[in-house]
Amino acid sequence: MNLTHLDNNNRPKMVDVSDKNDTKRVAVASGKITMSKEAYEAIIGNIVKKGPVLQTAVIAAIMGTKKTSDLIPMCHPLLLTGINCEIEEISSEYSFKLFVTAKLNGQTGVEMEALTGVSVGLLTIYDMVKAIDKSMVISNIQLEEKSGGKSGDFKR
Repeated sequence: MNLTHLDNNNRPKMVDVSDKNDTKRVAVASGKITMSKEAYEAIIGNIVKKGPVLQTAVIAAIMGTKKTSDLIPMCHPLLLTGINCEIEEISSEYSFKLFVTAKLNGQTGVEMEALTGVSVGLLTIYDMVKAIDKSMVISNIQLEEKSGGKSGDFKR
């Protein structure tokens, strides 16, 4: 099996997608951050000194999604047509689960964009609350589903 990101001389390359047809592509990714009760309640109560944590995390997730090709070397710059971020509060675990949906009509998928958005959103929560709890755990960053493209649909 040949790796698509290596040329015939085993040098890195970006895959050429110019011959692929545009299709509607959607990817949903998620991840979780778990923390102390004190940190969780500070976020819910909106009393974190750095500002509104969840709103800032949503903005960061959107920005991270848009900047994926600047961060992941072989990702194509994409003309995204939509990004949505949702955060689920899980009070029984003192955690938040963040979901990012990325969409476009194009020649390559948006899984990496959704995964990057989730990662940046969760890291933003960590950054804003680390003064309260440095033991927070970011986990389960994963693709939930994707549609479009030659490889077809995937649903976890």
